Amino acid sequence: MDCIDVLKKKDFKDDGVNKVTYLKTDQITEDTYYFKNGQVLDYHRHPEGDQIFFINEGEGEFYLDNGKEEKIPVRTGMTLLAPKNVWHKLVCTGKSGLVASQVTKQPAGMEKR
Repeated sequence: MDCIDVLKKKDFKDDGVNKVTYLKTDQITEDTYYFKNGQVLDYHRHPEGDQIFFINEGEGEFYLDNGKEEKIPVRTGMTLLAPKNVWHKLVCTGKSGLVASQVTKQPAGMEKR
């Protein structure tokens, strides 16, 4: 069994959000994003599957846009759903960074806005 402590492996980058894939099978993948303050995982969507985000540490804003943009403040311990084919983005607003993991059906496809 694979077991990863994403908070012990923190890996922030100055030039943008760092995405690290820790677990992957033919059916799901788990990625963890390491954000510095102000960094953004910009709008994108997955036409073939839902995506679940887990906020492991920090604060930010989660946006959903399915014809009308919705902004959700996020903090440590929250779980968020980005439904199939709905535009979403995540922004770090906390001074100490943001660590967020996601689980996504495979293959989910990905389109950038």
